[in-house]
Amino acid sequence: MAIASLNRFTVPTAEPGGLLMPKLKFRFRVEFINFGVIGASSTELTRQVMDFTRPTVNFEPVEIPVYNSRIYLAGKPNWELVTVNLRDDAGGTVTKKIGEQIQKQFDFMEQASASSGIDYKFQTNLEILDGANGATTPQVLERWEMYGCFLTNVNYNDVNYNTNEPVTIAMQIRFDNAQLVTNPDVTFSRGATSGLITGAGGATAPV
Repeated sequence: MAIASLNRFTVPTAEPGGLLMPKLKFRFRVEFINFGVIGASSTELTRQVMDFTRPTVNFEPVEIPVYNSRIYLAGKPNWELVTVNLRDDAGGTVTKKIGEQIQKQFDFMEQASASSGIDYKFQTNLEILDGANGATTPQVLERWEMYGCFLTNVNYNDVNYNTNEPVTIAMQIRFDNAQLVTNPDVTFSRGATSGLITGAGGATAPV
């Protein structure tokens, strides 16, 4: 009876059912592919990520004037910038890797730029995870794949005697296109079924 009452922890609807397990903001991973030196690992960047904004897409409206009124169509899509904040490590690994990517985009010493976009663009993947770690491989609940990325802004931020915080670096990333893959490898193998979590006594109950 107590388990059944959990189905009421949501708005009443015509079809019975409980609240679905939400994705949690703090369970995520960001991967950078071909960032900086081609073929070099970007694992250290992944480990130093503090936060990341999920992509935003908007469609510029096309106005069609007609007799006594107007109608609108969806125009070309535009992907907005995404921002990632990273902790700057004492060994300089993060600063070095970001510097390598900036160098690919523009050589400030020689005042020379890359000949084409393929010479400096990279791929960024944002994955929402299920919380597993260690002996249990985490499952990806959602993956954003952003293609044709390059840095538009790198902010090395400030230092301050009056804080107890790590030094951070903020990067803004522009990309050409993105693909959203939902539940690419979810099997709910750890006691959960169809996005609901297991309740007391083995009964299935919503969050």
